[in-house]
Amino acid sequence: MGSGKRSLTTAAMALACACACAVLATPGVAYASPTPTPAPTRTPTATPKPVSNKDLEAVREKLEKLYHDAAVATDAYNAAEEKAQKQSAEIVDLAREIVKGQAKLDKLQDRAGAAARAQYRGGGLPPGARLWLSDDPQEFLDGAGRVRQGEHATKGLLGEMTRTQQDLEQYEKDASAQWRKLEANRKAKAEAKKKIKQRISDAEKLESQLEQKEKERLAKLEEEAAHQAQSVWLSSGVLADIKSEASEQGRKAVKYATDQIGKPYEWGAEGPKTFDCSGLTSQAWASAGHPIPRTSQEQWKQLKHVDVTDMRPGDLIIYFDDASHVGMYIGDGAVVHAPRPGRTVTIAGAGSMQILGVVRPDA
Repeated sequence: MGSGKRSLTTAAMALACACACAVLATPGVAYASPTPTPAPTRTPTATPKPVSNKDLEAVREKLEKLYHDAAVATDAYNAAEEKAQKQSAEIVDLAREIVKGQAKLDKLQDRAGAAARAQYRGGGLPPGARLWLSDDPQEFLDGAGRVRQGEHATKGLLGEMTRTQQDLEQYEKDASAQWRKLEANRKAKAEAKKKIKQRISDAEKLESQLEQKEKERLAKLEEEAAHQAQSVWLSSGVLADIKSEASEQGRKAVKYATDQIGKPYEWGAEGPKTFDCSGLTSQAWASAGHPIPRTSQEQWKQLKHVDVTDMRPGDLIIYFDDASHVGMYIGDGAVVHAPRPGRTVTIAGAGSMQILGVVRPDA
């Protein structure tokens, strides 16, 4: 009996639920709305913490390091490019020598073949037999003389053929060696190019993380650092000792370099629209009729060193311990130079960067 009551109760509850669902599903039936869910409370957006001068100074030093590394790699790229151009020209010259040598060898071989055929036609009889058969001893002696002359000529011809063959072999060895060097320089260029792009990309990424106001403060810090370095350099009294005037070629070089002010920096560029640091100085002196090495490191190695107090407009100031940057002295304690990516050819204080030394292209 108890279990029967429980079954009836369960069935009644199921029926009540079904009826309730049917009522709620019937159109036009009004029912109370559920209590609305309260909107989530919004947390106020935190104002970005201003970047301190200490942090910006760290950014400035990091950027300086990245762009310095890019400059070193640019010098390596330019050096490999210059070597590759020379090696390509040498390979072309050697190829021409090989062609000329082969043509000469072909002619010598033709002459040697003609001489051999002539000797064959003259017969291979020994001199005694030819004298016995000759009616005129003088004719025999004359003929013997001509034979000796022919033998000497043939020996000389064979000797010349041997030397020509040796020259050809040497040209081919030299060409192969130059080709191997060319391939090595191509690999060096590719590695340098990869490093340049990576360093510049890292620097640009670092700068892009700064707000506009922070970028302006960073630029101010860069100016202050350059001004301080220039002030220290000038306070040494160095400018008072610099009295030399530019040479005629130096004036032409300075004019060319200052005419490029405002043009963008581009690594590996030698103008006319963009320049890197040594591209500017090398082209300036080339325009003055005095070609100099392409890279700042080779300019430092190959050109005559002069004391800072003896420098004159047109001289080149080499910067940093690794000679990775160069500018042209224009007088009054200033240089014109192509600074780095993102900058243009400009005038700066000669002492605003670490000076390694001064070189004179037209010494």
